[in-house]
Amino acid sequence: MTILAIDQGTTSSRGIVFSDDLEVQGSAQQEFEQHFPQSGWVEHDPKDIWTTTAATARGAIEQAGAPRIDAIGITNQRETTLIWDRDNGRPIHNAIVWQDRRTAEACARMKADGQEAQVTDVTGLLLDPYFSATKIGWILDQVEGAREKAEAGKLAFGTVDSYLIWRLTGGRSHVTDATNAARTMLYDIRKGEWSEEMCRMFGVPMALLPEVRDSAAEFGVTRADLFGREVPILGVAGDQQAATVGQACFAPGMMKSTYGTGCFALLNTGADAVRSEHRLLTTIAYQLDGKPSYALEGSIFIAGAVVQWLRDGLKIIREASETAELSRNADDGQEIVMVPAFTGLGAPYWRPEARGGVFGLTRNTGPAEFARAALRSVGFQTRDLLQAMRADWPDAGDAVLRVDGGMTASEPAMQFLADILGAPVDRPENTETTAQGAAWLAGYKAGICPGPEEYARAWRLDRRFEPQMDEAARHRHITGWTRAVEAVIAMTGDDQSP
Repeated sequence: MTILAIDQGTTSSRGIVFSDDLEVQGSAQQEFEQHFPQSGWVEHDPKDIWTTTAATARGAIEQAGAPRIDAIGITNQRETTLIWDRDNGRPIHNAIVWQDRRTAEACARMKADGQEAQVTDVTGLLLDPYFSATKIGWILDQVEGAREKAEAGKLAFGTVDSYLIWRLTGGRSHVTDATNAARTMLYDIRKGEWSEEMCRMFGVPMALLPEVRDSAAEFGVTRADLFGREVPILGVAGDQQAATVGQACFAPGMMKSTYGTGCFALLNTGADAVRSEHRLLTTIAYQLDGKPSYALEGSIFIAGAVVQWLRDGLKIIREASETAELSRNADDGQEIVMVPAFTGLGAPYWRPEARGGVFGLTRNTGPAEFARAALRSVGFQTRDLLQAMRADWPDAGDAVLRVDGGMTASEPAMQFLADILGAPVDRPENTETTAQGAAWLAGYKAGICPGPEEYARAWRLDRRFEPQMDEAARHRHITGWTRAVEAVIAMTGDDQSP
């Protein structure tokens, strides 16, 4: 039996065909254009999201030898917001991407009015433009007639999973799963339902919202013309939650960190929705059989994207893989520190107005030093997240970090991560665990794949990175990073300390 995983990400769409034992049979990937209408704004053309998804799904099936597909699992970039017309399926605006900061001022006003505590109590999230709620409000207010049509039930909102399901099913299913709903800033994560209170606060008509289901559930069947027959969609999870499942982090205390465009670390806290005292997020890791498992999450907005910047912005590399060798050749006498706050600082700072900085430049600074600083910036940011997690939930103190995503192929980046954490870092044999998590959810619902415990036993280690840095060097590096972050925040004109 065969499962198709659709992995719709921020910069590309992928299709991967898995066998019933979750071995890859075929895959295809396409990048698509990023749109930046103004500074801090990030959009996608919904047509690009759909066409690349459909093309890579078909491409993966073809590469796998055109097998019969028995189930589909979907994983997606989270928080990215689309609104479309229920009658014709046409989006009324470009998708507003999770990285987008256009509603930062609106969030700041709500914080000043003392509304953030209420938001956190209900949703587990912080008042930030990162999430969907203020993006929805912006579209409804900016597109002529949109708010009236939304209130009349003529429009539909969805994160990318909902939009793809709508397209795949020919408009028959307007649904999402609990992990994606939990990222909208409109969902009560403890009650497990849309919050009327949050919808009123953000001015979002509830008629816009999709039905929320488990992560392994029946989400509808595809149009027969897409894959030659109707195929059930049986698994859905936001990309970071799908990676948590793919890493088999089913036990409380297990941690994973995924390195894609951004970096996202999740700590499984089981049935306990831990409220963070260090500006982390409380979210749903996955929901099976009606029971949510919660997590603490820290989000870094720029991880792999910093390497893309070296390639596309500075043009000092042609391929991302070049950074590993450049980093090894960097001058040890130069301690360049890069804070890649291109779209603000994420957890645990949550400073959307911050912008990036590079410190310690000399006349001898060149591509090698920039490459090393870029890779190290990801390690520093991950350490900030894990320190906050350990402070919020002491049981996480001795956990080994499981890592995945394209950036984990970089040996220098992963070794520095272990060094700066002072803790082991485990890289699995399969580093593309996001798609595998989506495939397992669909396969589990279909009865194709084993249950969580048996699946967890099959997880296989590729390499463990052990810390090699001495404490004095670690302290020196951390001090330099902390000062660089303070300087970036000081440049915003805000005298608040990080």
